Formats: sequence, C-alpha cells, structure tokens
Amino acid sequence: MRILLIDKETTTAKTLSESLGDVGFQIDEAEDLKDAEYFIDIRNYDLIVTMVEVKDYSDFITPIKHKSSRTAVVIVSENDSDAQEITALKAGADDYVRKPFDFGVLSARIEARLRFGGTSQIEIDGLVINPDEEKIIYKGQDIELKGKPFEVLTHLARHKDQIVSKEQLLDAIWEEPELVTPNVIEVAINQIRQK
Repeated sequence: MRILLIDKETTTAKTLSESLGDVGFQIDEAEDLKDAEYFIDIRNYDLIVTMVEVKDYSDFITPIKHKSSRTAVVIVSENDSDAQEITALKAGADDYVRKPFDFGVLSARIEARLRFGGTSQIEIDGLVINPDEEKIIYKGQDIELKGKPFEVLTHLARHKDQIVSKEQLLDAIWEEPELVTPNVIEVAINQIRQK
C-alpha cells in the first residue's frame, strides 16, 4: 500500500516514514501542498497524511476523493479547536489528529485507517476479490493468483471506472517503479488473462 506524507519538517516525516516503512508500506514524501499535488497527479495513494496547515480543506480533499474515493486522508494539525476538526471531517477527511502527537499512536491510527479502507471485498459481476486473504473467486471457482499479478488485478478492480495507464500501475504497485521496465505490467496482465 502506498502512502503520501506531506510535512515540511523533514525529521518528523522521516521518523513517521521509517515507522510505516518498517511495517511494509511504500512511502512518498512531499514538503508542501504544491509538491503533494504533483505526486497526487501521477500516483494513486491508499492514504495521504498532511502535517502542513491547510487553509481550505474542501479545496485540498475534494480533488483527492474525486480521483479515488478509496484514498483516505488524515489531517495532522496544530489547530486544537473542535470547530477546525469538524470542518476538516465535514470536508471529507477520514481522521483528524492534533499536535503534539505520539508517533506510536499516530502510526497505529494510520494502520487502522488503511485496514479499514483497504480490506473491503471487491465484487464486479462474477468476480470477487478479497485483498486481505489474497483470494479470488470467479463465477464460483477459486482462482490461484498471487504476488504482483494479484496486486495489478486488485488495483484495476478498485479503479474499474477509470483508465489506468502502465505508469500509474507501476507507481501504485512497485516500490521503485523507476527501476522496473513497463513490460512487467504486460507479463502480469498475461498471467491474469491465463487464469
């Protein structure tokens, strides 16, 4: 699963990035909202965590949810007013954490949010995909598909109403997409088709 961390304090972002990376998440880091827009345009994220102040939550969250309604957004803010938290949540934030925070608690909340957002079963006509168990049922029969081909199929199913390019698949699934040739997508698609 891929996470985007937005934070101008590199030490905070690095600590959180290492903590989440240790449990297997792929992390991208942006220093500000402008850098974040670049990443959001080219990649699909399971979760976006912003630790920089956002002036208008709707302007920030709406484009993210429009691109992928499954992307969870967590706001970490120094503003400790209840009104600010309510505004963020009503604008579409999935969680609101007030600074100062405990890294262990924040990491656990992020992991819980990803479990909540990423564990639901996907059903399309006769196809059922269970991402948690890496299990596929097609027209009542179990289909054996593991590894990257399973991740490709799951990603395509989650974005069934969108056109997904090879580059988007590489960015979403491979940890270092720049080191992988695009033909790995074709290989994965061929394996899916054979199954």
